[in-house]
Amino acid sequence: MSDGARERILAKVRAALADVPRGEEPEDVVVTRGYVRAHTGGELIGLLVDRLTDYRAVVHRVPAAEVAEAVAQALKRRGVRRIVVPPDLPTRWTAASSVVAVADEALAVAELDGVDGVVTGCALAVAETGTIVLDAGVAQGRRAISLVPDYHLCVVRADQVVGDVPDAVALLDPGRPLTWISGPSATSDIELDRVEGVHGPRTLEVVIAE
Repeated sequence: MSDGARERILAKVRAALADVPRGEEPEDVVVTRGYVRAHTGGELIGLLVDRLTDYRAVVHRVPAAEVAEAVAQALKRRGVRRIVVPPDLPTRWTAASSVVAVADEALAVAELDGVDGVVTGCALAVAETGTIVLDAGVAQGRRAISLVPDYHLCVVRADQVVGDVPDAVALLDPGRPLTWISGPSATSDIELDRVEGVHGPRTLEVVIAE
């Protein structure tokens, strides 16, 4: 930008601020955000299932008391023998399965890549976008365990499902390491050829406990 152009712009700014007393700060502007809530209650679960299915995730809705059996059946169908789990994953979630569950204690990437999958919980799930959010909290572990293994089985409680992204942002701590998962990892090249499993798990399976 030339000196002349810069001075013309600054002159316009000074003219626009000519009637603003020096030393005074403009009042804060309050923005009202009246987001439309199109879905409530049980509708959120149905919407979440639809969105996850659209993203090619495998989804199961089960009573909370049947989570262990649903997890066991999912792992059996996939032929999983060895999984990694967060150290604080509820043991009851894998109690009905015969797979070997390896608690993550800072496992190396090569070790994570050598297991058949990972089982975690989540921080919350967004129905409108079909997104599962992990924040390294309870039953979630560090980010690496949900990105390196090729298969991710995630348990979502019904009370963790929110309507949309603003609802999620209001509940999440931006200071935590947030991972937003919308279906299996996928990318495409300039010809729109879809390739899965490049940046994370090739397969996402979700058990929703109601």
